[in-house]
Amino acid sequence: MPDLDKTTLHNWLHHWQDEYDAAFLYLVLAGQEGDPKKKEIYIKLAGVEERHTQMWEKLLAEHGHPIPKQGTRPSLNARLRAWFGRRFGPGYLLPLLLREEGQEVKGYMDLHNESQLDDARDISLKLAKESAAHAETLADLAGKAAEPWHRTESGGYLRNVVYGFNDGLTANFGLVAGVLGAAAAPHIVLVSGIAGMIADALSMGASGYLAAKSEQEVYAHEIAMEQEEIRLMPDVEQDELALVYQAKGIEPGIARQMAVEVMRDPERALGEQVREELKIGEAHATPFKEGWVTGASTAVGALIPVAPFVMFSGPAAAWVAFAVAMLSHLAVGGARSVFTGRGVIRSGIDMFVVGLGVAAVGYVVGDVVAKIF
Repeated sequence: MPDLDKTTLHNWLHHWQDEYDAAFLYLVLAGQEGDPKKKEIYIKLAGVEERHTQMWEKLLAEHGHPIPKQGTRPSLNARLRAWFGRRFGPGYLLPLLLREEGQEVKGYMDLHNESQLDDARDISLKLAKESAAHAETLADLAGKAAEPWHRTESGGYLRNVVYGFNDGLTANFGLVAGVLGAAAAPHIVLVSGIAGMIADALSMGASGYLAAKSEQEVYAHEIAMEQEEIRLMPDVEQDELALVYQAKGIEPGIARQMAVEVMRDPERALGEQVREELKIGEAHATPFKEGWVTGASTAVGALIPVAPFVMFSGPAAAWVAFAVAMLSHLAVGGARSVFTGRGVIRSGIDMFVVGLGVAAVGYVVGDVVAKIF
């Protein structure tokens, strides 16, 4: 077998690590799941992912790069996600793994199209198909749309917390830097920072509330329309439901019998159509709760660059605020990687640079405005 170039080796090891992480996270998800049937599905999926790692190990070994059995462990990113998953439960891990399966489908399809090695093309096509099947299974469990690799989302409350915290930290850090640039008195910095914290928290909370409320209203409208269709056109809806079942691999005769049985109960029919046709899952949040979580996390993030001015005075307060805010940007950047799928360190450094840029721009603008006026 020919040796691999560095880029190919890196890509293959990346896929191996992704499969290893997925097997690990499926077992974590199974441990948090209370429904025995779902738990069994997750355990089976973990077993399939383990088989995928073995396929990559065999391929790598054949090309002269065996995976050492000792010292192999989940990546830092996977361990961080597992930590959150054990605390926030299946509602956090399920959409996250759905997103990961969707990314695997795209990644394996790209590898199949780009690789010059027949064995790599074969294994990538096989794994793309199996990852697609996993994604479909998870999409059904999560009440998401079919073929989720085209567009998948993850998050929930934890995502609102991280992004709200990030918004509050970055926006208020820029405001405090601007006031410092204007050489304002310490109490002015403190008052400006607190006012900015309150304004940003209220703004983000209101945005979260209105976004959730709008989504809820859209869903309610769609469900009401579907209810009317079932009442006015039961035959058409029955045919649609039978086709949905057939698309899942059920024999046409059995699919039609199932559709007839479901349509006998309008409430059951509505629930089935909402789930299968509209792809609307069970609501896990209220607009008020969405708004409260987003607003509160924004306030906490916005408080960080202000708090040092309560405990310190003079230049010490400014330097402590700068240091704490920059470290917080590094930390929240790492936390964002849980949702973006990027590396913890790279994501943290990106946010660190953003925070530094916000501070510099804010300070310069404050200085210029103070000199002009």
